[in-house]
Order: sequence, then C-alpha cells, then structure tokens
Amino acid sequence: MTSEAAPASTAVAYKRVMLKISGEALMGDQGYGLHPPTVQRIAREVQSVHSLGVEICMVIGGGNIFRGLQGSAQGMERTTADYMGMLATVMNALAMQAALESLGIFTRVISAIPMDQVCEPYIRRRAVRHLEKKRVCIFAAGTGNPYFTTDTAATLRANEMACQAIFKGTKVDGVYDKDPSKFADAKRYDTVTYDEVLQQHLGVMDASAIALARDNDLPIIVFSLDEPGGFRGILRGEGTYTRVHG
Repeated sequence: MTSEAAPASTAVAYKRVMLKISGEALMGDQGYGLHPPTVQRIAREVQSVHSLGVEICMVIGGGNIFRGLQGSAQGMERTTADYMGMLATVMNALAMQAALESLGIFTRVISAIPMDQVCEPYIRRRAVRHLEKKRVCIFAAGTGNPYFTTDTAATLRANEMACQAIFKGTKVDGVYDKDPSKFADAKRYDTVTYDEVLQQHLGVMDASAIALARDNDLPIIVFSLDEPGGFRGILRGEGTYTRVHG
C-alpha cells in the first residue's frame, strides 16, 4: 500500500465490506435487462469507496433478467428456475466487472457454479487473497444451490470473507415501518435489531439472511443507492441510513 492510501483507510468505519444490490438496480428506468449508464454510475460509487482503501465484495441479484420464484410461480420446476436465476446473476456480475475495469479497478467474478471460461470458481482462500490485493470480488451464482436467495448468498460470503458489514443498496435511505412511497407518515429507523426485522417483517432481507447475520453479529447497513456519494459518505460517518444490529 502506498503512503497516500494508508491514511485514507484509517478514516473509514469499515475496512472490508460486502455491497449487496438487486439486479433491478442495474436496469435504470427500463423495465428489463441492463442499462449501461446505470451500471457505470454504480461502478463509480464503488470506485469512490475503493479509493479510500476499503476492500470490497459484491453480490448482485438477477431479477432484472430472470427471477427464480416468478418462474416457479408460472409453472416451471423450482430447481430449474432457481438455476436460471443464478446464471442471470453471472451476467450482471460480468457487466459490473467490465464497468469497474473500465475505471481501472482490478475485479474478479467468482462463481459458485464452475464456468472456468467465464469466471473463477469459488475458492475461499483465493478470494481472500484477491481482497488483500485490493481487487473487487463479485460473487455470482448465489450459493450454488436452489432455494437460497442472493441475500443469503451475500450474507454467507460476507461471513466467509470476514467482512465487517453488509451494505444493502436500495431505492430508499433506510428501513421504514411501512412503504414510504405509499405512506407519507412512514417512519425511518436509525437502528433496528435483527429480531425486530424478523418479527415486524420489515423486508430488509429474507429471514435466512437476517438469521445468518444475527448469528454472526454482522451489521447490515441499509442505504439509498440512488443517492450520489451515499456509499462513500456512510463509510466516512456521514449520510442517512439504517443500521441493523444485535
């Protein structure tokens, strides 16, 4: 690490984080697929945090291309539908890799389903080494198993990589007691416990992910991905967000 980078990393709240975003975050105003300017905008947000010396993991959903639960609801066998959703996450990961590398950030896509001509297989020690070398690691294909969401995959990988927090990028600036787009009197929480999220069905992440975070005392920071500089600001102790903790 250069002498210029060292002071920056000491000024942030977390040294290694997991950024979890939905596939829908990549489609911009479109109703489907990838919107390259939106992918590039999110990549610049990641770049701004990477420049602080923070080690970054990412998990991106696949709902902008295919969602396993919806496919299952339409009569498709659930396991097949979930595997299709996992492949969608690989496509999103490759798009984000291309955007990050266009900004000069070395990035590795690491898939739970081996596809060696496209990306690396998941090997924990190798992934940790990439992070130590300041490469962004994008974990794709979920956990490699059906019936598990990318929320659960993000929490699992965050624990395996010894991340200090999960940053959940959404369209709102935290966790509310009800949908703020529908209710003017919706209340935002500054902090909320894992058990409150589960008991009140606050919809931060699915129950398996919340339980896994709780059991490993891994905080979840819910913030708005649409707020320019929001990701970087929170790491510097600024901005609006909700912290889910024990």
